[in-house]
Amino acid sequence: MGSQSGSRNAVAAVCVAVACLLVPLAVLATWATYGLADTGRYVRTITPLAGDPSVREAVATTVADEVVQELETRTTADAAVTPFVRDAIDSFTRTDAFRTAWEAGNRALHDAVLHALRDNATGPVTLDLAPVTTQVKQRLEADNMPYAHRIPVQHTQIPVLPAEEVAGLRQGYRLLDAAALWLPLTAGALAVTGVAVAASRRRTITAAGLGTALGGALLAVAVTVGRRLTLADLPDDVHRAAAGAVYDALTAALRTASWVLVAVGAGVALACWLTGRLTLRRSRPTPAPPTAAPAPATAANRG
Repeated sequence: MGSQSGSRNAVAAVCVAVACLLVPLAVLATWATYGLADTGRYVRTITPLAGDPSVREAVATTVADEVVQELETRTTADAAVTPFVRDAIDSFTRTDAFRTAWEAGNRALHDAVLHALRDNATGPVTLDLAPVTTQVKQRLEADNMPYAHRIPVQHTQIPVLPAEEVAGLRQGYRLLDAAALWLPLTAGALAVTGVAVAASRRRTITAAGLGTALGGALLAVAVTVGRRLTLADLPDDVHRAAAGAVYDALTAALRTASWVLVAVGAGVALACWLTGRLTLRRSRPTPAPPTAAPAPATAANRG
């Protein structure tokens, strides 16, 4: 009987341990597939960043460098024009037109990447920024900026992902797509199996709760470490701050999910522990009241 109980507990421990390992992976795959890979959710997440100062500064710096380079290449503009161009573009990033261009550009970028990942398209992923350039040019012309009318608006395909990386990313995307479906089902099935076969179900549920909380904490740590690694190779503070804002916006749901796992897992473990203590206290027999010692015999009684 004891060996059978031990075998059941061993099987339960293995099932629960594997389920707890799969839970954070399932959350990560689900976030990537149904969060990042959904154009509507992506655009709703990224659009508010048009008002972030670091993002505006990074966009203004990048666009200004491109515009100044084009002006110097195609016209006889001198260096004195450069500060005015930068000021005008910085002012443009504070307008509703910039927010519209930011949303349209990110939607086009997301659609282009998804098209490459979901279809068997060959070649690099490119993005046409002509609509954004048109709005910048119109803004500069409205401000009577010299040479603004000479800024070329061409349908230039800007590379986003090189062709040699598309195939690997496509395989990773398909793997995540499958994992988002099967990992949660597998984790749930293993957890239910572990609790069902365990000799002590309360202890098994407590262990599952603690394991889930630990998995959520590890996921939160992974998000933090991923942020540092992502920003470590960026060239300057301007782009690093903007990339940090984008990273934080995109991973906000993932961080929330990780802390939900911690809270739910710890709550389940605590509830099981408290109910176990209460049950143990109720099952203990009530001690009998002490009996009075017999009175010593007196002389009268002896007679």
